Amino acid sequence: KGERPGIRRLARELNVKPSTALEYVRKLCSKGLIKYCDGKVELTDKGLKIVEEIVHRHRVIRELLIYLGVPEDIADVDACYIEHGVHDETVKKIEDFLERVKKNQ
Repeated sequence: KGERPGIRRLARELNVKPSTALEYVRKLCSKGLIKYCDGKVELTDKGLKIVEEIVHRHRVIRELLIYLGVPEDIADVDACYIEHGVHDETVKKIEDFLERVKKNQ
């Protein structure tokens, strides 16, 4: 959301202990996905790119589920679950399908 949360806030949002949140932060730092300085967490360009890809996948899957008649709140929850395991090629095929559907409406 463009914010720079601290460890306590991350722990609260993730429903984990601060020590566990700090462990997550250290792992993500070691992978170059976030920066942690002055007690605040910030995405790197590499991390932001991954977030953007995940958000895109989520939106595509959510749109398909809603098209299929799944209520929006459930589509959101299910899209969160599906987005992490679905193949890039599948997401592309879903996008192509949704484009064809929109053109024919």
